[in-house]
Amino acid sequence: MDASNPSRRTFLKSGGVAVAAAAASGAPTALAAPAPAAGATATTLNYPKRSVSKVSNLALNKAVAFTYPDPASPCFAVRVGTAVPGGVGPNHDIVAYSAMCTHMGCPLAYDADTRIFRCHCHFSMFDAEQGGQMICGQATENLPRVLLEYDAKTDSIHAIGIDGLLYGRQANLL
Repeated sequence: MDASNPSRRTFLKSGGVAVAAAAASGAPTALAAPAPAAGATATTLNYPKRSVSKVSNLALNKAVAFTYPDPASPCFAVRVGTAVPGGVGPNHDIVAYSAMCTHMGCPLAYDADTRIFRCHCHFSMFDAEQGGQMICGQATENLPRVLLEYDAKTDSIHAIGIDGLLYGRQANLL
């Protein structure tokens, strides 16, 4: 075979060596696509800002039901009594989660003694103090966490977004 007509194997080997050498040198290659601008591929949903409760109305370790981001989405807000990751309020101890199990959408119940959300359909459990982390059961994902905002002037808690996908949805907003 002559040098002007290389075999497929020779062509692929030499092409691979050339790309590897260019990548190692830091030189831009025709194969490398330019990186998208920061945030250019991110999807941001415009969540409504909704009042959940006043801090003074939240009893220690009692779940307060509300809906967010729409009336078809039940949620719980809980004042657990100790500062927790993602907690808001004067003591950073107020968190909120979807009230539907991530396994099959069954309603959850809050157990104040253990600070755990329990699904009585298939026995999944989620830790309220650890970001709604799935502890055991049929569920394979953590509870979607409702993002909260605290206004010290009015002593109010507002829901402003959701971290995670609500059960049965392709997007959190209908």
